Amino acid sequence: MRLRLYLSIAFAISVVCLICFSILSLQISENSLLSFDSKMISLIQGLETPWLTVIMKFFTFVGSAPIVILLCLICLYILYKLLHHYTELILFVSVVLGSALLNQLLKQIFHRARPDLHRLVEISGYSFPSGHAMNAFTVYGILAFLLWKHQKTKWRRVCLIVVSTAMILLIGMSRIYLGVHYPTDIIGGYLASGVWVTTAILFFQYYKEKRYNRKYKLDG
Repeated sequence: MRLRLYLSIAFAISVVCLICFSILSLQISENSLLSFDSKMISLIQGLETPWLTVIMKFFTFVGSAPIVILLCLICLYILYKLLHHYTELILFVSVVLGSALLNQLLKQIFHRARPDLHRLVEISGYSFPSGHAMNAFTVYGILAFLLWKHQKTKWRRVCLIVVSTAMILLIGMSRIYLGVHYPTDIIGGYLASGVWVTTAILFFQYYKEKRYNRKYKLDG
């Protein structure tokens, strides 16, 4: 019964994220959100200080491809060698690689140029959806899912969610602060990754339930 509830929640989140992403992408295609983006960029970049710039460059570095790859390799080692969770390993690899491919596909579809207002770092490529935002949501989201059942106390679970959420939000905000993404790029990245991650979890949980039921019938 509880599994059905979790599957229903995952499905609902996936659908909501898909609808919101579709609406957002339509608005972006019609340039309807430029005013919102400009106001948010001005607000966030208005906080600029030398020490905050260092912090934001750190978080954007943490969300970069080399660090994400390193983090993924560490997670793969833990899942394979220490925990022997082979199906979870397949889920992790599929979600991370799929998210990267989905991001590149969406960038090629929308061809949105990066903002050219006040850049603190230089970067090329298309802007929507943010690759850093998708990487952060995917990696820290799926890690939170995989580590959740291993946290035996409520306090540790709260810490897991707080740390994961903070990393996702700070990596996304760093891209706006540094002037290389519109806020809607970040939101779009979160939504696209939300669709992908929740859908993957949905199928993963469904597969595990089916496998458990088959084993139960054979043992019975």
